[in-house]
Amino acid sequence: MQVPLWLALLVIGYLGVKLIRPPAWLIAVLILGGFLLADSVLAPAVNSLIK
Repeated sequence: MQVPLWLALLVIGYLGVKLIRPPAWLIAVLILGGFLLADSVLAPAVNSLIK
């Protein structure tokens, strides 16, 4: 069974918020920070660090 990545991330995010209950500002900072980092000069460095 193949599940689209967006669906898997949506389910994992929903379960994480329901089970761990992080504050809303932390969720916003993580989403905004990831969005801004993905389009920055640091993106290749982070990518090579992860791989």
